[in-house]
Order: sequence, then structure tokens, then C-alpha cells
Amino acid sequence: MKQLNVGILGLGTVGGGTYTVLKRNASEITRRTGVAINVVQVADRNLANAKALAADVEVTDDAFAVVNNPAVDVVVELIGGYTLSRELVLKAIANKKHVVTANKALIALHGNEIFAAAKANHVIVAFEAAVAGGIPIIKALREGLGANRVEWVAGIINGTTNFILTEMREKGLNFADVLGEAQRLGYAEADPTFDVEGIDAAHKLTIMSAIAFGMPMKFEQAYTEGITKLEQVDIKYAEELGYRVKLLGITKRSDSGVELRVHPTLIPEKRLVANVNGAMNAVVVKGDAVGPTLYYGAGAGAEPTASAVVADLMDVARLIDATSAQRVPYLAFQPEQVQDLAILPIEEVQSAYYLRLRASDKPGVLADVTKILGDRSISIDAMLQKEPDENETEADIVILTHITVEKNMNAAIAAIEALEAITGKVVRIRMEELAK
Repeated sequence: MKQLNVGILGLGTVGGGTYTVLKRNASEITRRTGVAINVVQVADRNLANAKALAADVEVTDDAFAVVNNPAVDVVVELIGGYTLSRELVLKAIANKKHVVTANKALIALHGNEIFAAAKANHVIVAFEAAVAGGIPIIKALREGLGANRVEWVAGIINGTTNFILTEMREKGLNFADVLGEAQRLGYAEADPTFDVEGIDAAHKLTIMSAIAFGMPMKFEQAYTEGITKLEQVDIKYAEELGYRVKLLGITKRSDSGVELRVHPTLIPEKRLVANVNGAMNAVVVKGDAVGPTLYYGAGAGAEPTASAVVADLMDVARLIDATSAQRVPYLAFQPEQVQDLAILPIEEVQSAYYLRLRASDKPGVLADVTKILGDRSISIDAMLQKEPDENETEADIVILTHITVEKNMNAAIAAIEALEAITGKVVRIRMEELAK
């Protein structure tokens, strides 16, 4: 029987899960692939923990020993980051070794360089686990939806922020309180910046956008807005109007260019994706032939992510003897057909909007606001006018608009904030129907 020898870099949460799944399901994996996938070497800085988990495998604290080991056919990179991991992956590729990684930051920032090196060395780079954990969204985009012209992709692709927003909605809590709970439960890191500011989601969205539209990775051009400024009152008002607030990664193709944006978004509560709660992930892909399709599951965790890592290893096992022409291209499109598409600046993006303004309770205010919107060709879809609390002279006005260009909305908000009757800043949250 053919064998595939694997070296794992990093035996932490995902690495440990990968090792466990490979051992536990070895016979099932061999039945599916016809190849025995064997872990022959592991690198981890914590030698004691690594030896306790992988007692029957050679363990080292030198990751380059694995990358340079002639007995290793595939290097599985699970150490994270994008400096040392980049060096290790490029060295593995130079050594003609195939690579499997769960590292979204590495692929989003250095994928173009890595894929070029892999093409030159005729090796496979697989990265299913880099996006949405155990959900096979990369395979769906690259293969399952290959007959389609993908029109847009929108996803809840960060479990930490989805958990926080779910708790804020269900329990009426503020962001800071829920963040503390998320950290206590292990959903959020001690430094949660990458999650709550949308950077992690932007890494993943960059990868999906490149595959969906056949273009290079363009993470540096992604618009990123997190959830730290979201207030519980806006989640409550959205609910009253029939919407849920989710941190979405959205990428769309138009004649003007490609949208690449991460931000809080109002979604109609009747959409399936609006009802994805807790730390779960979900991605909606709209193809011209198939229409909208939904992919749902665990976006993180030891074994859900290991599921995707091992599936990639199985693909390598099946395709290791295939020529480059017989393999699915890294970005789904043939390398010479990858196009350097323009990314639209956020000011040129078209969206509907939720606006909340704090206004004096006196005649004419609403007329002034609607005139400002109308003068900029922004039409109103719905409105919620709250009564002032006892002994107060100001109240909230909530407006839902139809689709407009962001630069028009920016101008309208500036004019509204300049009105004497308006107190403070206008809260603006973008809205998406995700229906067509």
C-alpha cells in the first residue's frame, strides 16, 4: 500500500486535533484514499506536551528539522503567524514538499508569493482549514460551484464576534460585558483585537474573494470595521424592525470592480444566516446558475478544524502523483487566467443603511432630515420614531434607507449632524438583503 509521510509543525489545539483525528480514523482514511497517511515527525516548542500526545512519533523543537527531513512528504503548518510560518512554508516548497496549512493570515498576506513558489516547484498547497474551520467552503468555491460565475459571497466567519453579538441580542448586555464573558469561556483571546476589529474575518474574506473571482490576494485593500462601537440599543431597534446584526465579510463583483468589506450588517431575520447564533460560522455564496447556497458549521475548535486539515491531506494523498494540469488550481482558475481586478473603495460601495439619530422633540426636525436625504437621492424604506423618556426633550429616530452609494450617505450624515436639533453623531450600520 502507498504511504504518505507527514510532518506537523505545531501540536497545539489544531495540531493536537489533527494528530488525534489521523490516528483515530486511520482505517477510514485509508479506505477512502487507498493511501496510509502516517505522521513521522512533529515539531513543537513544548516538548513535554508534544511527547505526551505523540508518544510514538519523533518529536523536536526545531521546525526546520521537519521541513528539511527527506522522509517527510507533506508539511502541515499549524503554528500560526505570518513571519516564521512564511519562512517555513517557502522552505518546505523549495524542498519539493507539499504543504497543508490552517493559517488564514499567512495565505491572505503571502498567498500570492506562496502559490507562485508552489507552481514553480510543482507541489500542492492546500488551505481548506484557513477559512471557517470545519466548513468545506474552499472546496465548494473551487470545485463544487465551478460551473458558476460567482456573483457574491457573504459570511459570518468569526465565531468570537458572532458569540458576542448573539449574547448582546439575547441577554440585552453591552459589548464590554459580553467580551469579558467570551474571554472567560475561551471564545475570545486575552487580546481580542484581531477578532473584534474584523481583521480575522478580513483575512478569511480575502481568501474567499480571490477564489470566487480568480484574482490575487488583496488583504491590504479590504475595508475593515469591527463591532467594538456597536451599542445594545441598535441591536434592539434592529430587532424591532425585523433585522439581526451580524459581523459579515462581504465580497461582490460588479462592472466597476470587486467589493471587499467586513463590517456590522443588518440582515432580515427571515434569512437563515441571520439565525446563525453563538460561535458558529455560516457562508452564503450566490452563483449565477445555482442561486444562493448556504454553508454552516463550526468555524473553530480542535477537531472541526482538524477535519479540514485531514481532508486536505487526503486530497494530497490522492493527487500526489498527478501532474500540475490534473490538479485543481490554487485559486480555482488557471494561473495565467488570474486577473488583477480592482477593489472598490468603500465610498463607491452601494448599500442600504440603518441610521439612528438623537433629535430634539420639536416640530420640523424630521422634515429637515428627510429633505437632506432626498436632496442626495436617498429614499427612506422604514422609520421608527421613539417617544422621549420622562423629563427628557430628546428622542431616538431610526431610519432604514434604500440602496445608495456610500459617498452620498457620508455627505447626508455630515449635513444631518450639522443640524441644530441633532445631538452627537449619527449611528450608521450597513444593511444587506442577501436574497439575490
